Amino acid sequence: MKGRMILPARVKARLPEGFTSEIFLLRSTDPCLLIYPMPEWEKIAEKITGLNEFDESTAIIQRNLLRNGTECELDATGRFLISKRLLDYAGISKDVILVGLGNRLELWDPTRYDQHLITDQKELAGLLKKHLGSKEEVK
Repeated sequence: MKGRMILPARVKARLPEGFTSEIFLLRSTDPCLLIYPMPEWEKIAEKITGLNEFDESTAIIQRNLLRNGTECELDATGRFLISKRLLDYAGISKDVILVGLGNRLELWDPTRYDQHLITDQKELAGLLKKHLGSKEEVK
């Protein structure tokens, strides 16, 4: 990959209200990249800057989350540049998988993406039950 990517039109059409042509690109805690529309990133940045600056864990969060993060402008065709450093972090060399996750997108190398998927359906069912299962009715 030469470091240029086109954001597909169908993806752009589903971006949150208020989206212009600016995105924020950064490392994920997984071996992939995160793409936020600028209005969504600003919400997160506000939370990060609102943390207690005298707390050592705040500095760790800020340094590790924000390092190598960059603002990108989409051109008229929806293209944007990705630095070699970010591509290397995500192991992206040619093909990519773009995954929509509500307020953000993930950009994955296909092999790494497959390695991070759950193959045991019972494990997936357990996670779904834990996070999405109905709560017991209050009597």
